[in-house]
Amino acid sequence: MNAPYTPGSGLGAALNRRWVRLAARQPMRIDLDHAIVTFTFDDFPKSAATTGAAVLERHGWRGTYYASAGYAGGETHHGTMFDAGDLARLTADGHEIACHTYGHLDASAVSGRALVADVERNARALAAMGHEAEITSFAFAYGEATPAAKLALGSRFATLRGIRAGINRGTVDRGLLKSVPLDGGEAGIARAIEAAGTLPDHPGWLIYYAHDIQDEPTQWGCTPAQFERVCEAVEASGAQVMTMAEAARQMGRKS
Repeated sequence: MNAPYTPGSGLGAALNRRWVRLAARQPMRIDLDHAIVTFTFDDFPKSAATTGAAVLERHGWRGTYYASAGYAGGETHHGTMFDAGDLARLTADGHEIACHTYGHLDASAVSGRALVADVERNARALAAMGHEAEITSFAFAYGEATPAAKLALGSRFATLRGIRAGINRGTVDRGLLKSVPLDGGEAGIARAIEAAGTLPDHPGWLIYYAHDIQDEPTQWGCTPAQFERVCEAVEASGAQVMTMAEAARQMGRKS
């Protein structure tokens, strides 16, 4: 499980990604007079649980950690992965633990039944590691989904997050929320900072997703200094920072 996986490419994969954005939509209305930002971490590496969490906490914020329990205690291309101690500490400090499947599955490459079984396995594994809090947020590994997957998981989780870049505004799909990556080197971080800069004039729900936070990051990660710069841009925007669960509850109250 430590080698990078490449999702399907070509015309068929492109058509599926376009179709899944249109099918099985679960509308959520986002009509905010004050922007919301959520910081999320996928998989998740120990550097996100330590360095990433420390940066957020210095700002008085908390994040959402999408756990793939099959990675727990191991090593991947992102480095050392989370363990039971990270789960306990993050939860005690007010961060949210969320679901990213047990085996980091490409939902477009497995049956709906297999996907649900893997999600249930993830919940059991996290419980065995001592995590007892309810899990209400899910992110599709690699951002890959199908209409059947959205329907199957939409009844289990309050939100399903993808990786299509953008800020959630107006009527959006709760089953495939947009997000903005914190990767891609200086150019990618500049785009993430630019997204925060649009919030004062055009409020919305900006969800960031990150992986490793380390001095020599992978192509899917960023440095602590880059992460801090994004946080400073969010602070300057005046946005409220919430976990996925908190933001979803706020959207529900407004609806």
